[in-house]
Amino acid sequence: MSTPEKHRLYWRRVVRLTLLLLAVWLVLTIALSVFARELSFAFFGWPFSFWMASQGALFIFCALVWGYSLRMDRLDDEYSPAQDD
Repeated sequence: MSTPEKHRLYWRRVVRLTLLLLAVWLVLTIALSVFARELSFAFFGWPFSFWMASQGALFIFCALVWGYSLRMDRLDDEYSPAQDD
């Protein structure tokens, strides 16, 4: 595979991954705010809706960033030219 083709395939995969994770982030953000009132049970002494909005979303967003980082490392290793050490 030639270099321009590899570069184009690499960027297509990067854009696809970015759009997928942005879609997950958007759905989570909207779902948490829309359905927060229905989540009305106690969780560690606080209303679950409050906990999800303040703590649970942060865990999920950090997991998205971590997953993006891992996947990008793999893509970079897969598409980068071999380097001599």
